[in-house]
Amino acid sequence: MTNRNTLLRGFALVFLFYTGLASAGETREYRSHQLDSGALTIALSDGSVTLTPLNDAALEVHYQRDGLKQLPSFAIDSDRPQRTAAAKLTEGRDRLAYSLPGLTALIHKSPFRIEYLRRGRLLVGEESGFFGTETLRGFRFSLQPQEKLLGGGERVLGMDRRGQRLPLYNKAHYGYTTESKQMYFGLPAVMSSNKYLLLFDNSASGAMDLGAAEEDVLQFEAAAGRTSYIVVSGDSYPGLIEHYVDVTGRQPLPPRWALGNFASRFGYRTEKEVRHTVEKFADEDFPLDALVLDLYWFGPDVKGHMGNLAWDRNAFPEPEKMLADLKERGIQTILVTEPFVLTSSRRWDQAVAANALAKNLAGEPKRFDFFFGNTGLVDVFSEDGRDWFWNIYDGLYRQGVAGWWGDLGEPEVHPADTVHAIGTADEIHNAYGHRWAQLLFERQKENYPERRPFIMMRAGFAGSQRYGMIPWTGDVARDWGGLKPQVELSLQMGLLGFGYTHSDLGGFAGGEEFDREMYIRWLQYGVFQPVYRPHAQEEIAPEPVFHDRRTRDIVRDYIKLRYRLLPYNYTLAFENSQTGMPLMRPLFFENEKEIELIDYKDAYLWGDDFLVAPVTDSGVTEVTVKLPGGVWFDYWSDEPYSGDTAQVDVDLETIPVLVRAGAFIPTVDHLDNTRDYSSETLNLDYYAHPTAASSSGRIYEDDGQTVDAYGRGEYQMLEFNAERSADGIDFSFTSEGDGYDGAPEERHIRLNIHNWKPAPASVSVDGQQLRILERESDFEKATRGAWLEKSSGQLHIKFNWRGRPLELAVRH
Repeated sequence: MTNRNTLLRGFALVFLFYTGLASAGETREYRSHQLDSGALTIALSDGSVTLTPLNDAALEVHYQRDGLKQLPSFAIDSDRPQRTAAAKLTEGRDRLAYSLPGLTALIHKSPFRIEYLRRGRLLVGEESGFFGTETLRGFRFSLQPQEKLLGGGERVLGMDRRGQRLPLYNKAHYGYTTESKQMYFGLPAVMSSNKYLLLFDNSASGAMDLGAAEEDVLQFEAAAGRTSYIVVSGDSYPGLIEHYVDVTGRQPLPPRWALGNFASRFGYRTEKEVRHTVEKFADEDFPLDALVLDLYWFGPDVKGHMGNLAWDRNAFPEPEKMLADLKERGIQTILVTEPFVLTSSRRWDQAVAANALAKNLAGEPKRFDFFFGNTGLVDVFSEDGRDWFWNIYDGLYRQGVAGWWGDLGEPEVHPADTVHAIGTADEIHNAYGHRWAQLLFERQKENYPERRPFIMMRAGFAGSQRYGMIPWTGDVARDWGGLKPQVELSLQMGLLGFGYTHSDLGGFAGGEEFDREMYIRWLQYGVFQPVYRPHAQEEIAPEPVFHDRRTRDIVRDYIKLRYRLLPYNYTLAFENSQTGMPLMRPLFFENEKEIELIDYKDAYLWGDDFLVAPVTDSGVTEVTVKLPGGVWFDYWSDEPYSGDTAQVDVDLETIPVLVRAGAFIPTVDHLDNTRDYSSETLNLDYYAHPTAASSSGRIYEDDGQTVDAYGRGEYQMLEFNAERSADGIDFSFTSEGDGYDGAPEERHIRLNIHNWKPAPASVSVDGQQLRILERESDFEKATRGAWLEKSSGQLHIKFNWRGRPLELAVRH
């Protein structure tokens, strides 16, 4: 091993010699510095570097050298509210200290390098720092011995990616299972167990070497692109994410229907099939909120029609009426679109005339062959390309389309000699999906400012979340191997701003026979992932309504559970829009001292209060679940667990779902559609335990569609608190916000206190005693009162609440 490391270090020194940074007697040196509008620019012996505060805990560090082309920042949200960070510069004989409240850059003058500290503790430092030639550029950082690294976007490698070399070139991986180093959506960023985040703001083809070639060196390299990085710090992992999305942009709150059930397949071929599918969901008593149309909406075959982007009127004779009829039922329609325009499509000549396509080296529209035919590629970096593309979308919006599915946006095929308005394919490849999403988001915001975006895409760049991008994990295999990595993929993406990353439920690719058990397990897990969308090749129906009764009955109950959990799930979506906290969260957020929890990918937190462990193997009757500390209750049985692990029994109808002691879990009654959502009747399950002496919960509500409802004050935030004492539990209920259209004037609350024994001595609301009823039937008829369900140990309490502060006391 020593000889190998010595050899690798020798190769690295040779490499650095040829980049001009480590030749004999030549090192980068400080020359001078100046402050300008809070930014620090340092003149160097080989160029300059500018450190720009982005907030109190984040810096952009931009190296520049004559002859190296620079591209604009794609990662930084230029529209975010401008904040003046209180930067302080202290100069010593051999160093500068450039300090923000939450991050200090310690700048060594000779040889020049920068270290980053938080509250005096070293986070990370440049090794040799920036390197750059005409064909390769990047950065080198020193890694600490016990440091773990997450990030890099979608990969199936395990949570800790240290020791891996990660290609940075968005690329399809059809039918992947339990290992993939290169996939649809890479990200040039890492999060460290030392609580810093490094983002390389470079869209070009490249790689991140996370200690693979040299175990103590993190190296980013790219063929071209912007020579800058962003360093972010935080006191906690959630705090680190919040500082990061403050820089790269927060995900806007999606429409509430995005949290409902989707009908989707590859693909619905006719309007008749669409209508039949929708009726089948209704006949089988399955809630439904959206229907996704794959490429047959614009052509009868897989090949030859991409780029038409207009209804095939033979198969869909009355699309406007179909869209209107679906909307009347509360069902939104999402259309697939691709950025490729085939030379055989009806729009090829139009696209050429509009100057909408990327060019070849002769300045003509670039043509190339791929699976779907001979094609060109829309240049989303050019104003002409964006205008042409948007005109198509705008016409479909006006017909009633509610959202977009952008497919093949890596782009799936992107020849290196393709020339875009701002650079070649290799310079901007990884930002293609990003600019595509930006086009849709900004033009919709301009033309339809009252509509929340729904933009589902499988490729983008750091910061794409600010354009409402909802990623999915691509064409996963339809087998147990495809199910296994889905938690890892969503967790990794969520750490870097993409809190809505989800999978094709049931798997997409392959599968000759229907595996009922695997299918059920995947759709059970889907209840606790951001988007509920079964999707697959059509040889086996992805929709549960087309399967056997046993499958339908189990899956129906889970989908209905997802709808009952809408107040909880919508609150998670709101929190994500404010702080960047992902909906799916790793367990190490709960116990940062247990660094080994970083490696754990078999379970996760759904919000703060659920712990979910998908079943990913056949024939399982018991699952061992790691616990992050504290007491947890089985959601199905109320059995308590504590310690390091829980042994959870399962059958085909259950997966391990645990609830935190002290949690409030809000639910509503049965819904057929999110359009009918109301919290007028609200169930609150409170999980009492002596270890949860004080706890709280909240529900965010608005009308589900108004853009920036929170900023406008058109919302209600319902807050619940519980304080335990020797006498019992005191609950308080408060609300804030100006309300919204459709908000209940009064809510009928059913508070279910789990783990309560024996019968209460008294229950009072604002000092008024409630009757304690003996029989369940009397309790169900009553509008106010309490009843102890002795068999389950649950105390049920009914009362009405008009939103004013309310106190409820339960005494032993």
